[in-house]
Amino acid sequence: MAIKTKLTAAFAGVTMMAALTTSGWSDEAKVPQPTPKAAHEGHAMETHGGSDTAATAAFREANARMHGGMEIEFTGDADIDFVRGMIAHHQGAIDMARIVMEYGTDPEIRKLAEDIVKAQDSEIAFMKDWLAKRGM
Repeated sequence: MAIKTKLTAAFAGVTMMAALTTSGWSDEAKVPQPTPKAAHEGHAMETHGGSDTAATAAFREANARMHGGMEIEFTGDADIDFVRGMIAHHQGAIDMARIVMEYGTDPEIRKLAEDIVKAQDSEIAFMKDWLAKRGM
């Protein structure tokens, strides 16, 4: 790239940044910053219409329990903190799988849910045993 082209591009970039800064477009206060709680807000179950169905209400309850259970006090030990948070996360997956097994109609999803329950139950047992061996 020729020097004149580089300088023109650099000047254009600086000019654009200055314009955005003075117009408030780059104001960091206007950019939402993620919080630990907000990291999971995209997992919320949304409805597409009026009132909640029984399944939706059950999913909302399961989701709230899972997120509450994941609100652990961190120890500073990455392994322990991971396992403690994942137990609630896995239990949430089991709860949601059981809900879809109760209310869902698709046989493939039912099979997936059954597999999730089996796998996650086993993993929760492993994690609880792992914590117990460490006096937790």
